[in-house]
Amino acid sequence: MDEWEVVVVGGGPAGLLAAHRAAARNRATLLLEKNHRPGSKILISGGGHCNLTHATDARGIVDAFGPQGRFLHSALAALGPQQLVDLIEAEGVATQVEPDGKVFPASGKAGHVLAAVIRRLKRSGATLAVEEPLVDLRPHASGFRLVTAQRTISAKKVVLTTGGCSYPGCGTTGDGYRWAAALGHTIVAPRPALVPIVTDAAWVADLQGIAVPDVLLRVAGAASGPSPGGTGAKRDKLQGQWRGALLFTHFGLSGPVVLNASRLVSACPRGRRPLLQCDLVPGVKEEQLDEMLTAASTRSGRRVAALLERWLPRRLADVLVAQAQLASDRRAAELSRQERLRLVQAVKRLSIRTTGTLGFEKAEVTAGGVSLGEIDSRTMQSKRVPGLFVAGELLDLDGPIGGYNLQAAFSTGYLAGESV
Repeated sequence: MDEWEVVVVGGGPAGLLAAHRAAARNRATLLLEKNHRPGSKILISGGGHCNLTHATDARGIVDAFGPQGRFLHSALAALGPQQLVDLIEAEGVATQVEPDGKVFPASGKAGHVLAAVIRRLKRSGATLAVEEPLVDLRPHASGFRLVTAQRTISAKKVVLTTGGCSYPGCGTTGDGYRWAAALGHTIVAPRPALVPIVTDAAWVADLQGIAVPDVLLRVAGAASGPSPGGTGAKRDKLQGQWRGALLFTHFGLSGPVVLNASRLVSACPRGRRPLLQCDLVPGVKEEQLDEMLTAASTRSGRRVAALLERWLPRRLADVLVAQAQLASDRRAAELSRQERLRLVQAVKRLSIRTTGTLGFEKAEVTAGGVSLGEIDSRTMQSKRVPGLFVAGELLDLDGPIGGYNLQAAFSTGYLAGESV
């Protein structure tokens, strides 16, 4: 039986830094990776460019995660956003900050970030075993016994960093949940997050390819039943709101604002259909928009849709006219006050009933996972199984788009490596 002080299971961002830090602290460390190389999720993150963190401080990362963020205080104290950037740049990989605060390698190549982390791993003295998936994990007299297809391993301490279920083609197929549950941990039901949203509204598919750069998107409660017409759904309770770019697609909606809202949609029980309410011109209040349309209509013989082209693409404007139950050839000067208000509502409160998401295959991260209440946030050690540490996406911890989730994975992995 091979004997190690520390075995890290899963070679993603959390596992790579956990193994690096453990070995750098003179722990005999083995990193097990099921794929032919580690870091697959790093390579595809940020569209292959690797949005590794966000240009903020530790408090900014904590706040971005909402109530879950409190769990990250110690991890971010160990490795905050600037420390992560310094770690990558110390390996010769320059970084740059985009106007929206996202931090990327200056080269735009995720492979450069992965190579930097692997160089640190190799210098630390950790042993990397690829194409060696874990088959079984259970407590043993000296700590833990791990079984792979090649061997049986003894470890004093184990760090689980196997990731969630998102992008299963990368090897993240939820194996870690099974092992954590078998060891007595509560698993909050995993669900897709940061994933495009699906709707069966035919008019949405007709707008395929249309992008709106600034939308305020609200998610209302999960009412059941058929999709209602018009722009209202007063019985739905508001659950959250986000602002950002939106993209209409052949299946529904995508873009940063939609991805951030998707965790609420995927959390709804089967058969429930949350409502998205879109404010397509969030910089203009309803009263202001009404006044602008009134002024424009009194001095214009143009069609109603033409009035909206000041803010929105023409194809979208035509759909909004239809959503306001107005004829496509209606002239602006002919609008009654009630008709104009319906048009304002269509622009400011456009309602889309959802049918779900594109699932784990297209999800950037996984919501749900090992319950945070069962992990000591000061060390990442299990409160139920001494010697077991959990880090990264396997935890019930998910944040918005913008590098926050990679930062959390790197930081929790780093802290686990500091603690074993």
